[in-house]
Amino acid sequence: MTTFDHAQSTSYDQRATRLLGSLYRRIAADIDTATGPGATVVDIGTGPGKLLSRLATRRPDLRLHGIDLSPHMIEIAHRNLTGHTVDLAVADVTDLPYPDAGIDLAVSSLSMHEWPDLDAAARELHRVLRPGGHLTVYDFRFARPGANRRALRTHFGHVDTTTVRLPWHPVGIVTRYRATA
Repeated sequence: MTTFDHAQSTSYDQRATRLLGSLYRRIAADIDTATGPGATVVDIGTGPGKLLSRLATRRPDLRLHGIDLSPHMIEIAHRNLTGHTVDLAVADVTDLPYPDAGIDLAVSSLSMHEWPDLDAAARELHRVLRPGGHLTVYDFRFARPGANRRALRTHFGHVDTTTVRLPWHPVGIVTRYRATA
């Protein structure tokens, strides 16, 4: 799995602000609809914490967590989330630092294509979600769609998939996968 060094993390932080704002708005709206007051949400592959920042501002009642493999990304996320209560950790999607059934919603945006062991990741996500908890994954449409669906179906059963269009791109390049534990 790819981890970003300091220079790559800084560059990604700048690009994410410019290019992914509309996607993060969409994801935040989806999370708003899917969660009740005080829900526990984890952002898998949080990167510089842009989605968590948006959520912390929009929904201060949520208990927010973010993980990333890159310590540099987590360092930038800490800076971007100054003033917000968010728990951040360097961790892998196949070994999450959360108890069984402790998460109401797990979200991932544009990181699933980096997960080398989809089956182990799906198993671990299912483990940490409470019964009835939601998984929402946004990833590049052409990045292993069949393998992504198979891994999620193995552990979650039914998986909804939807193509998401971004305003700055003429082709729907992102797929949203939704599943319930």
